[in-house]
Amino acid sequence: MKWSIFKWLFCYGVAGISLISSSLKVCAEKRHLVLPNVKHENKLERYKRSWARLIPQYEKMQFAGSMGLISLGVGWDYGRREQWETDIFLGFLPRFDGDKAHLTMTLKENYIPWGLNIRQSRWMVEPFSVSMYINKILGDEFWGRLPDKYPEKYYSFATNLRINLAFGQRISLKWNSSSLSNQVTFFYEFGTNDLYLISYLTNKYWKFSDIFNLSLGLKVKFI
Repeated sequence: MKWSIFKWLFCYGVAGISLISSSLKVCAEKRHLVLPNVKHENKLERYKRSWARLIPQYEKMQFAGSMGLISLGVGWDYGRREQWETDIFLGFLPRFDGDKAHLTMTLKENYIPWGLNIRQSRWMVEPFSVSMYINKILGDEFWGRLPDKYPEKYYSFATNLRINLAFGQRISLKWNSSSLSNQVTFFYEFGTNDLYLISYLTNKYWKFSDIFNLSLGLKVKFI
């Protein structure tokens, strides 16, 4: 009788171990099937987020500022308080006294350290901004290297490329909207460039006020 009980216990034990082993094998197979899918989905999500960062977050229009008479561009803001901006502009420079009009391209970096809400209203003032940007004039009338028709060292600087520095202020209006945009910003800047600074330092007839120019702009932020 005791031997029979032992045999039954032994048989039940072997069956139980076999069942547990089969269950563990099935779980392992499922895990190997699921994990690659999860990894692939996470990788695909990171890939989508990386490309989404390239979508412009706002549009800008700027009048003057050593970028052309009028410039249109797009940009991205980032940072904890969105205090940094990177802009890309395409500008138009009329003919004026030259033979033809020109297009300009500008890469601009802005820093806006803080903003102040006006009595908890929809208006916000940004009392200080600083910008640095590189502007290039497209066309044969302006050059980066001195043409052969001029004597050596006749011009010591490029005429188609300017490095600019500007300071300004902004005021923004926000509103609740289901449309594409919910914020518009008006700004102005006083700026100068490398050529103006060199002229001021090397020419006693230049006044400090002569090296600055005024520009006006509008920024429309996307949701």
